[in-house]
Amino acid sequence: QVPLVESGGGLAQAGGSLRLSCAASGNMFDINSMGWYRQVPGKQRELVAAATSGGTTKYAHFAKGRFSISRDNAKNTMYLQMNDLKPEDTAVYYCAATFPFSRAAMIDEIGSWGQGTQVTVSS
Repeated sequence: QVPLVESGGGLAQAGGSLRLSCAASGNMFDINSMGWYRQVPGKQRELVAAATSGGTTKYAHFAKGRFSISRDNAKNTMYLQMNDLKPEDTAVYYCAATFPFSRAAMIDEIGSWGQGTQVTVSS
């Protein structure tokens, strides 16, 4: 278990931007896979983007070209830059760590979760 704390959520207008941050306790160099997920009430939590400590990334189809995941291992912080936001991006966004990168979409295999941060996009 890796303690994770998200920040940076809030309200944005359609077409706007937000940057989420995830602070990890411990040495992020030792955490191979980290990622961002989101969940809408009544729906399953889904992968948004994931990144390895070496810089390999993957994105959900809806995130490609609009969202960017990055890690600053020296600061023990991961980011999600979200641009061109749409109302359908409204969700609670969760930071996650310790899972097989190749199986990042498998929610049951996530080892650690943050508490989540609300993102609301108005039209």
